Amino acid sequence: MAASSRAQVLDLYRAMLRESKRFSSYNYRTYAVRRIRDAFRENKNVKDPVEIQTLLNKAKRDLEVIRRQVHIGHLYSTDKLIIENRDMPRT
Repeated sequence: MAASSRAQVLDLYRAMLRESKRFSSYNYRTYAVRRIRDAFRENKNVKDPVEIQTLLNKAKRDLEVIRRQVHIGHLYSTDKLIIENRDMPRT
């Protein structure tokens, strides 16, 4: 993989993780982060430049979907789950 291609992939990976961590729902947030990590690990040994470009294009589209879903999720707020309330003392 060329250095510029590698840098592109890493930038896209970081952007997807960063954006996924903005989901207001704990379940969506954890699922998205896990799915992104799994997908990038699954494709880390791809060497074919055409396939790499295809995967990059798909990931860019997925990033846009994540951004839209995060925005929509912020329009409809919900209560936090118990697992998210780390400030509460445990008894």
